[in-house]
Amino acid sequence: MRVVLDTNIIVRANPQTSPGGLAKDLLLTVATGPHRLVLSPAILAEVGRVLRYAHVQKRWPLSDEAIQTYLTLLEESALMVVLPAEMPLVVSDPDDDPILQTAILGRADVLCSRDAAFRAPAVEHVCRTNGIRVLDDVTLMQELRKSA
Repeated sequence: MRVVLDTNIIVRANPQTSPGGLAKDLLLTVATGPHRLVLSPAILAEVGRVLRYAHVQKRWPLSDEAIQTYLTLLEESALMVVLPAEMPLVVSDPDDDPILQTAILGRADVLCSRDAAFRAPAVEHVCRTNGIRVLDDVTLMQELRKSA
């Protein structure tokens, strides 16, 4: 199964989080196979940007070096998709469009997010048309555990 994880899940799976958390378990389950983590430079850039926000640093203090190491590990464990310079806008939040485009171009089976923007009718239609299921992290983890 090819899986795109939304930025909020990847951020919550960062190296400062405790082992056994849902986001970290989900990331490790997807990234270590037999499934494929699908990412793009746009997603990695957003993860790096979010991990540097003051309120995120307060919760998970990561140095620039630790953030870069995390991003490199993500890149090395993922199928990387290069997004075109111009993309059609579908999601109400422009920051979410690269996530949807990564799922489409990476031929993902699942786009995993808690973001309600991915539940909008236009987004659901685009996902259905491309064979992508939108699941939250709890549902995806349950599905992965059942299939293991």
